[in-house]
Amino acid sequence: MLVSLGGSANAIAQFVPLSKTRRLVFNFPSMRVNSCFEENMAPESDHPCPPSSFEANYEKGNLVLTAEEKGEAQMNLRQLTIGKPPRHCMSSSQLSSASELELDIRVVTVRPSSDEDPPFVPVFRSGSCSDIGPKQSMEDEHICIDNLREHLGAAAEFPCPGAFYGVFDGHGGTDAASFVRENILRFIVEDTHFPDCAKKAIKSAFLKADSAFANVGSFDSSSGTTVLTALIRGRTMLIANAGDCRAVLGKRGKAIELSKDHKPDSTSERLRIEELGGVVYDGYLNGDLSVARAIGDWHMKGREGSSSPLTAEPELQEMVLCEEDEFLILGCDGLWDVMSSQCAVTIVRKELMIHNDPERCSRELIREALNRETCDNLTVVVVCFSPDPPPRLEMPKFKKSISVEGISLLQDALDNNM
Repeated sequence: MLVSLGGSANAIAQFVPLSKTRRLVFNFPSMRVNSCFEENMAPESDHPCPPSSFEANYEKGNLVLTAEEKGEAQMNLRQLTIGKPPRHCMSSSQLSSASELELDIRVVTVRPSSDEDPPFVPVFRSGSCSDIGPKQSMEDEHICIDNLREHLGAAAEFPCPGAFYGVFDGHGGTDAASFVRENILRFIVEDTHFPDCAKKAIKSAFLKADSAFANVGSFDSSSGTTVLTALIRGRTMLIANAGDCRAVLGKRGKAIELSKDHKPDSTSERLRIEELGGVVYDGYLNGDLSVARAIGDWHMKGREGSSSPLTAEPELQEMVLCEEDEFLILGCDGLWDVMSSQCAVTIVRKELMIHNDPERCSRELIREALNRETCDNLTVVVVCFSPDPPPRLEMPKFKKSISVEGISLLQDALDNNM
């Protein structure tokens, strides 16, 4: 029987029936190698070999060759040096008719049992850092709550352990950013949709915060802020973003962006702005604001309840955390103006492997952004999902169809049986 093994070497395995043994001949036409194996076999049947790749399992001592077959195998191996094609090559048309033997060949798959691999349970720990940068005043705010149930108290309807984080990049003063920092979580948990429908609750909370800020007489309603939050309940994480802050997940060293920067000149935001009567001039909304979504800025939104190109409605991204999800970075645009998402993930992962401290990681990101001469305030929050540092990554190893070492092992096996 002839079985194609596939692969770049176009390997072919041929089984030739003997009296109480079977012989497995591996032919590698493109590499000019032929080797023969024998092992004990079951009674003959018409069960064909699976056409996929496989492993032939045999015990020590089952590799037995007759003198004639050993000589033939030696000849086939010597053909490597003179470039002759190996023997026992069959055409694809012969494959369908060569099905006399029942092959004791099986694919070995190792799967960890459920007892050895318990469900992933995230453990929340965070660190943050802010810096005024080259600007004259600091307008950023942020919030870090690692234990949301403890923060809200026993009376709150929060069904499972969770956490809440946010960064708020203010402009036109600090009033809007400070107001949102103090009230956004309250608007979320007090919404009638919470906790059963967290998406609706968060979207409603952003709009309520925008409206409430307009009606607070002690604040400057022309102040504004972008808002980026992360609400985590158990393993479910919900990212909400209005503005140009960014959430980036570190997944085994790879950066996964969980939010979209709401710049006025991005394709989707430009279309929305123009449909509502706004214009984008030199990257600015109505030539005045460098973001397309924000809470506050009521001097641009006009009368409350009217449609405006500038909106406080967030975009949401929901995901379920797994063991490969190592940490989350929330940063204002002062960081992303001078650093890619992948660069930030690489820095944080490297730092965590050294000291496993998310606060020191956030300070390192701020330091690097300052070295790269950012022009804005800087605020970074780093959230880890495990008490342990990230594991060391290993480069994947690629197996060849057959190597020089493999040929040498085949030669040794034949020599030992001579």
